[in-house]
Amino acid sequence: MAARERLPPWHERQRLPNGREVLIRPIRPEDADPLRAGFGLLEPEEVRQRFLHSVKELSPDMLDRLTRLNPKTEFALVVAEPLPPGEALVGAVARISIDPGGRDAEFAILVSRYLANMGLGRYLMTRLVKWARGKKVTRMYGDVFEQNHGMLSLARSLGFVREPGHAEHGLVRVSLDLARPATAGTATRSAPAG
Repeated sequence: MAARERLPPWHERQRLPNGREVLIRPIRPEDADPLRAGFGLLEPEEVRQRFLHSVKELSPDMLDRLTRLNPKTEFALVVAEPLPPGEALVGAVARISIDPGGRDAEFAILVSRYLANMGLGRYLMTRLVKWARGKKVTRMYGDVFEQNHGMLSLARSLGFVREPGHAEHGLVRVSLDLARPATAGTATRSAPAG
């Protein structure tokens, strides 16, 4: 029987429904160059849905902020090729940041069209929820474009609700009450769904 590979915390190898193997792991400073290179492969709409406005390129300062996190208040996972950081193409990023005060945290997820429809958005969201619960966050929220039906449907299926009074500029705020016990849909999945 082959020995099972021991990976550091928050590192997981996954085989996607299309057969591609990826490594889901925390973001590293070495990911800055691959993120910059991969940014050019994104469609303008993918960028707008993640950053909530158009962005032409990732500046060195922005890349530094995205890849050098405060581990007490920020967490980000990437879905990358199973290569060392700095060499691996990154196809998805999920981030969460705790607001000042420590009770609420904002999330954002970007899954490129090359990895879309493979269950990664759902899986990454469940990992963000798990991290937030571990940090004793009581509410997780994110702003989503009203026409981003896929993300709104995913959020609803995981127990997120639309917050009244937060619809502006075509955005909808969805939130999840983490003070409630976890439900079957919230943070129990262990692998991407097909």
